[in-house]
Amino acid sequence: MSDIASTFTIFGPVKKHLSSLGDAVSFMGRSTKEIIMLLRPPYEWDEVFYQCFKVGNKSLSLVAITGFIMGLVLTLQSRPVLAEFGAESWLPSMVSISFIREIGPVITALICAGKIGSGIGAEVGSMKVTEQIEAMEVSATNPYKYVVATRIVATSIMVPILVFFADGFGLLGSFIGINLNADVDHTLYLFQAFSSLEFSDFIPAFIKSILFGYVIGIVGCYQGLNAGRGTESVGIAANTSVVISSLLIFFVDLLVVQATTLFIN
Repeated sequence: MSDIASTFTIFGPVKKHLSSLGDAVSFMGRSTKEIIMLLRPPYEWDEVFYQCFKVGNKSLSLVAITGFIMGLVLTLQSRPVLAEFGAESWLPSMVSISFIREIGPVITALICAGKIGSGIGAEVGSMKVTEQIEAMEVSATNPYKYVVATRIVATSIMVPILVFFADGFGLLGSFIGINLNADVDHTLYLFQAFSSLEFSDFIPAFIKSILFGYVIGIVGCYQGLNAGRGTESVGIAANTSVVISSLLIFFVDLLVVQATTLFIN
């Protein structure tokens, strides 16, 4: 009997986690279905545009400042190393490739996970605690379509746009960093920055950005809808949304990089 009890003690948490994983996959499937249903009446595009505005308005300034500082710091730290080999002219190309391929999408996604993901988790969680979700169901409003699908679409649209701004401000910071020690014309800088870039550098970054936005939206909504009844659960949902979104961003980034490498080779 003690062996059976210990077995249940060991596999109990595993069963719980597997059950949670199954619920998350089921939620993802239903949410994806509701996203497709946005193309059918009743339309919820006003809510989608409103959520897009909220996502972009909340994060644009922070993303721009972070991108600018990252570009400036990366340039200042890389310049002495390249100068030792007489390769200072490669600095714009190195920064542009680094930003567009990896730094811009990942840093922007992490910022959005912390700011947008926590906001969605807290907002949807408070709606769950105050029984607004149940009120929608009673009034024949589909909460998955109005609350979940609209937010996932908004994050999937706005994160790539925010990545574009982060890349632009990162290159601006790099340009200023180069001109702190040299006098480089902006035309020459742009030519050097984009001469090494290819179309294949933009496509994986764009795909990653969309997936990052999807992950942020779906994790925030899932944690919010599964919040408990107390007000403390709202904070837990917001915090859990940030942690899980950040981990999944790195996991998705790894998968996309590996897929891109296999495809190119």
